[in-house]
Amino acid sequence: MKERCLDTRHRTQDTRDPRPNPPPEGGGDQASSPSPLWPIGSLREGGNGRGAFGCDILFIVGPSAAGKSAVAVETAKRLNGEIVSCDAMQVYREIEIASDKPSPDMLRAVSHHLIGVVSIAEEFSVARYRELALAAIRDIQLRGKRPIVCGGSGMYMMTLLDGIFEGGEPDPAVRARLAEEAEKNGLLALFDRLRAVDPEAAAKISPNDLKRIVRALEVFETTGQPLSVMQKKRDGLWGKQEIRVCALTRPREELYARAEARVEAMFGQGLVEEVRGILAGKVSPMAERLIGIPEVRGFLEGGYGLDRAKYLMKLNTRHYIKRQMTWFRKDQRIEWTDIVSGQSAGDVAGIIEGKLK
Repeated sequence: MKERCLDTRHRTQDTRDPRPNPPPEGGGDQASSPSPLWPIGSLREGGNGRGAFGCDILFIVGPSAAGKSAVAVETAKRLNGEIVSCDAMQVYREIEIASDKPSPDMLRAVSHHLIGVVSIAEEFSVARYRELALAAIRDIQLRGKRPIVCGGSGMYMMTLLDGIFEGGEPDPAVRARLAEEAEKNGLLALFDRLRAVDPEAAAKISPNDLKRIVRALEVFETTGQPLSVMQKKRDGLWGKQEIRVCALTRPREELYARAEARVEAMFGQGLVEEVRGILAGKVSPMAERLIGIPEVRGFLEGGYGLDRAKYLMKLNTRHYIKRQMTWFRKDQRIEWTDIVSGQSAGDVAGIIEGKLK
């Protein structure tokens, strides 16, 4: 388990203006103008060019508890890289234990970006993440180093690789009306309407996924264009830079065992007190749903005992790992590395380095 502290010397500072602002993980609202991409031809020349690393940007992704952070640090040491976090929890300053942030030793060894950059009281969106991440990637490249994007958020990965569309800004009134219609007439009626106006989007959304159905209809009603059409206008890094996406995994039961051990360690390190302190202040609706907070809140409010809180957190972490694996397995651009018992982070970094040559 990683040691934790609030030292942010190696973290990107919260500037609150240069390139910011809007929702994270789970298919949040993807509105806001994307940052323009930049030419990188000059970075491909000389000793720090792509020839030395096999790519302009390396992604190291995968499910929770796979060991991504340690592998990313070892890989960055080998490739003269810096790490850009791709994690929906680690962006928050106040969530130290529950987010399993990189240890102080990791932060000292390699520069990290997008860790502890916003308050849990603030709304933080996919669009804002993209703004900050693109700014960090650009800065790293202009200094002749290699960006290594590391984390388990498939949504954050996708927004960097494929971009987000302009327009379709959130409309609370439309969203509330659609949710009310679903409650009154049934979710299937709402889904049938989506199939009528945007069959392509409907084919990719579960008939039981209220959030995504409402979002797709919201985009159609506010822009007059189907969500599937809007998404084709996205502009991401894929195809504009040489990118390799490596995913780490372990046998499913090993992932679960590692995740459960991590949950136990978090409680031992003071997770209950951390969440108590967080809940004493303002918490954004998005942040209050992050794994660890609702489970401990139920305990603090007297809904159940500590053992139940641990059980729920372990259960929800296992479910999250399943969702992560489903998301990443669908992306054919990903190159998988199965970590074998006994392999060190350095061993796995060596395998990744070999794939880049």
